[in-house]
Amino acid sequence: MRKSLISVFALASFGAAALVATPSLAVDGPKVSWNLSVWGPPRAFTAGIEALSSYISKETDGKFTIKIHYGDALSKGPDNLDNIKLGAFEMAQICTGYHPGKHPGINALDLPGLPLADPEVHALVHDVFYKNPYIVNEFKRWNAMVLMSVLQPQSEFMGVGEAPVTMAGYKGMRVRALGGTGAAMKNLGAVPTSVPAPEVYNSLERGVFQAAAFPFTYAFASYKIPEIAKWYTTNLAPGANNCPTVVALDAFGKLPPQYKELFEKGKPIAYAALVKAHGETDKKNLADWEKKGLKAIKYSPAELKIFEEVGAAPVWKTWVTENAAKGVPAQELLDLILNEAKKAKAKLGKS
Repeated sequence: MRKSLISVFALASFGAAALVATPSLAVDGPKVSWNLSVWGPPRAFTAGIEALSSYISKETDGKFTIKIHYGDALSKGPDNLDNIKLGAFEMAQICTGYHPGKHPGINALDLPGLPLADPEVHALVHDVFYKNPYIVNEFKRWNAMVLMSVLQPQSEFMGVGEAPVTMAGYKGMRVRALGGTGAAMKNLGAVPTSVPAPEVYNSLERGVFQAAAFPFTYAFASYKIPEIAKWYTTNLAPGANNCPTVVALDAFGKLPPQYKELFEKGKPIAYAALVKAHGETDKKNLADWEKKGLKAIKYSPAELKIFEEVGAAPVWKTWVTENAAKGVPAQELLDLILNEAKKAKAKLGKS
């Protein structure tokens, strides 16, 4: 799956590079300098915005630059959307789970068990979803336009004790699982708890819970969970945070047309960079875990069906009911995700 996405986007990258190599084809325009706010250091998560920033600078021969500010230098992550509205900077990365009340419609992408484990399908579905009129208007209230997904990897579980080789194995198990993932696991009989990421290692070591869900694989490695874990799941894909890159509408509106076009043209290159970065990280981490002797659990289609029907579907139903009561076209948005996922898989020959 990863290889196909890399190959598709790599071709786009090659084509763009060929254009950049010809000075006469450089996009002309005024001097423009933007700032982009993101939390944490440069990492796989930021590979997309780094590639996009580089592409735009090269295409304009340095006339349009986007400076990335890491580590909350401009704003704390949960405050990025508010500061986009205030005009503090022109671009930012956000995670919609940080402030769900501000944009209930887009929170459909935070639901558990969505069929978005394949990164290529993930990218296609998110791009269509972000352009839905309701979502566009939802973000206009924040002076924002949702540009592209960060392709946050699906979560998996890593834990100690007896490995849950079936969904029944989670019954009674205490797990660190947040939001919709936690709700889905509760439906399976697990006992979810909310613990800040930096505290997971010590809590797991002390037996506060037996397993933790994190984005696969980089987050487990970042918090050193493989040092004490005995097993991990490989294909449960219980959920993923929706973390898009947003652009300030007022700033975007001031750009000349030739600069605006660069954002869409650069997205395939940015997505290719994200997939490549995550792929390299996964390859290294999985090799390390194999050396440590961790057991890899791959669930059968029948077990995954149980997760979808018993764990995830009731969470979808509750979300639709609660948000429809608020005036959100919740069922329409959920159906959009599911239908676009089917279309994407059929288009890519993965149905």
